[in-house]
Amino acid sequence: MVEMVNVTYGRSKSTTNKLGQRPMQARAYAARAAQFLLLKAPPAAGKSRALMFVALDKMLHQGLEKTIVCVPETSIGGSFRSTDLTRYGFEADWEVDDRWNLCLTGEDADKQKVKAFQAFLESDAKVLVCTHATFRFGFDEVARTAGIEAFDNCFIAIDEFHHVSASDNNRLGVILRSLISRAECHVMAMTGSYFRGDADPVLRPEDEDRFTKITYSYYEQLEGYEFLKALGINYEFYKGNYVNGLPGVLNPDQKTIIHIPHRGSSEAFDDKYNEVGKILDLLGVHEGRDPETGFDLVRRPDGQILKIADLVDDGPGRDIVKSALSREIKGADGRRDDTADREKVDIIIALGMAKEGFDWVWCEHALTIGYRSSLTEIVQIIGRATRDAPGKPRALFTNLVAEPGVETGVVTDAVNDMLKAISGSLLMEQVLAPNFKFYRREDGDVRASVGTDAEGNVTIGIKGLIEPPTDRAREICEKDMHDLMATAYQEMDRRVLSPDTAPEVATQMVLTDIIERRYETLDSEEAESVRQHLAAHMNVLTLARREAERGFAEGQSPLTGSPGKADVSDDDGDEAGDSAPNTLLQMVKKFINVRDIDVELIDSVNTFRERFEVASKSLNSELLAHVQSAMVALRVNMTGDEARTLWPRIKAFRASEGREPNVHSADPLEKRMAEALAWLKAEKAKRLREGAMQ
Repeated sequence: MVEMVNVTYGRSKSTTNKLGQRPMQARAYAARAAQFLLLKAPPAAGKSRALMFVALDKMLHQGLEKTIVCVPETSIGGSFRSTDLTRYGFEADWEVDDRWNLCLTGEDADKQKVKAFQAFLESDAKVLVCTHATFRFGFDEVARTAGIEAFDNCFIAIDEFHHVSASDNNRLGVILRSLISRAECHVMAMTGSYFRGDADPVLRPEDEDRFTKITYSYYEQLEGYEFLKALGINYEFYKGNYVNGLPGVLNPDQKTIIHIPHRGSSEAFDDKYNEVGKILDLLGVHEGRDPETGFDLVRRPDGQILKIADLVDDGPGRDIVKSALSREIKGADGRRDDTADREKVDIIIALGMAKEGFDWVWCEHALTIGYRSSLTEIVQIIGRATRDAPGKPRALFTNLVAEPGVETGVVTDAVNDMLKAISGSLLMEQVLAPNFKFYRREDGDVRASVGTDAEGNVTIGIKGLIEPPTDRAREICEKDMHDLMATAYQEMDRRVLSPDTAPEVATQMVLTDIIERRYETLDSEEAESVRQHLAAHMNVLTLARREAERGFAEGQSPLTGSPGKADVSDDDGDEAGDSAPNTLLQMVKKFINVRDIDVELIDSVNTFRERFEVASKSLNSELLAHVQSAMVALRVNMTGDEARTLWPRIKAFRASEGREPNVHSADPLEKRMAEALAWLKAEKAKRLREGAMQ
C-alpha cells in the first residue's frame, strides 16, 4: 500500500446560525442578491440546502416567479425534495410537489418529461426538479414554441456544474450562454469540482466574470466536522486480475463503496456481472437476496451476514436496490440523519453510479479499481466517503491498479497511469489543504514568514515573488488557483518524471505554457506573477515535507536544532512535545520557516518527481528499472525554451564543478545540461553567421 496523502483535521465544530444555516450555506445566502452565483463547495457540504435558502429568498423578496433545479441524474433529485426549514429558524419551507420532481415520477419517456416541463412553466407551481437532459430537451422545445423569454424571471439552478462546458458541442453550455446573454433570469451554479478534467473550460472568461463566486473549501468543511477528522488517499498494485488484489485492501468491517473498472479498460477482465460475482465469492457464501431491499446477502467465514447493494446489475431489480438505498441510507441534504441505521447496508458495488450526489453518511472507504483519467471523477468518488457520522473518525480512498508486467513490455502505458495517480493525489492534497496566500517578502520584513490573516488564509512570504501587477492578475491568484492546479496536474506530460528533467523545466516552461494558453490576454509580467504563485501553491507542501523528513531523519528538531522532538507551539491544538505534526497546516507552520523561501527555491522543486519516488517504492527493482528506462526514452529533442531554462543551472554547475557538464555522464540530468549547452552554442554560432552575412 502506497500512502499518497494522509490529512488530519482539528476539532472546531461548526454551528448553525439563527436561520438554521451552516457556515457555507450562510456564506451563499449572504450573496443571494447576485443575479449569477457560482458556488464551489465539496461533496456533502450541503449545497442543495444552500440553494433552497437562496431560491426561497429570490421568489419571496426578489420578484422571481419560478425555480428550476437541474441535476445530472435522477438519483440526485431526492436531495431537493420538500424540506422543513422553518423548524430551524428560516422564514419558509422548501416545498416541491411530487408531480414537479421529474426525478421521482418514475416516468422514463423523455417526451412525457418534456411535456411536464412545459406544463410547469404554464402553471402556478413554483419549483421544478429535473435532470440536465430534461432541461436541455425542455428548453429547446419551449424556446421553439414560446421563445427564450419564457424563462424570464426564473431562477435556474444547475447542480454538478462541471458537466457544463464552454465548447460549442456542449448543449447545456450553449443554453447557459444564451440565458446569461439575455440576462433576464437568475442562475446559480453549484459544484464540488469546478474543473472538468479536460481541455475545455467550464465557462468562457467573459461569462465567468459575470458570476459572483462563493467558495467553501474541503479544509473548512472537515475542520468543522464533529466526528470525521482524518482522510487518507492510497493506491496499491495487483497482479493478474483485480480480484487478486482485493484481500489486501478490502476490509469487510468497513462500510465501503467499490467502483469496478470502466468497461473496455485494461483492468476489466470479465463480464461485469461475473466480476461482481467473484467479489461476492471473495467475501463469503452467497445466501440469496433480501426480497424487500434487493440487497445480496453474503455469509462471511465468521458467520456474519453482509448486506451488499449491487448497482452494477442494470436489470429490473436495480430499481428496488436504488429505492432501498434512498430509503435506508439517505438523510436530509447536508445534515446527518440521526435515525439512519448504520447496519442497513455494508458494501455498495457500482460501475457508473454512486458518485456525484450519492451521499451515504456511513461510508468509510471508497475503493476504486483501475486508474481514472478524470481528476473530477477522482474528487467526486473521494467525496462519497467524506460525510460526517458517529463512529467514523477516518475515511479512506484507495485506488487499486494493475502492476505493469515486465514481460509484456507495456511500460509506457504504466508510466502514463502512474502519472494519473500522482496527479490525482497531488490535486487532492491541495484541495484538502488550507488556503495559502503568498506575498513578496522584502529584506527586513518583520512579519513572520508564515502567518494567518483575518480571513483564515495561511500567508507565506517569499523573497523575489512578483506581486500581481493588475486587478486581473490578482483575481486569478486569489480565485483561480485550484482550477489552474487541476489544469497543471492534468496536462503535465510524462517528461516531468524523467530523471533528466530539471525541476525548472516543469515549474517554468510547462506552467508558463499552461497559463498563456488559458489567459491569452495577460502580458508577460502578469503571466509570470501568476506562474510564480501557481508554482508556490504546487510546491510549498513538498518543501515543508522535505524539511520535516530531513529534520527527523537527523534526530533533531529542524526548528531548534535540539535532539529529539520538534519545537511545537500550541497552535491548532497541538500538544507541546509532539514528535511530528499531524496536519498539513501544522507541518507548513513548523517546517517552512527553516530557511528563507525565495522564488528560486520554489522553482527548484519537481513535486511530480518527488511523489513518483514515493510511489515507486512499491515496485520491485526489476520493474522499477524498466519503468525508469521508459521514462528516459520519453525525452523529446532539445528545444530553445528548455535550453534557456537550463542555462542558470549550467552556469551553477560550471561554478561548482569547475568544468562543463559531460554529455557522456551517467547522471541523466548532467547529460541533459550538456545537450542544452551544445544547443545554446550552436544557436549562438548560427546567429553570429547570420549577422556576418548581413
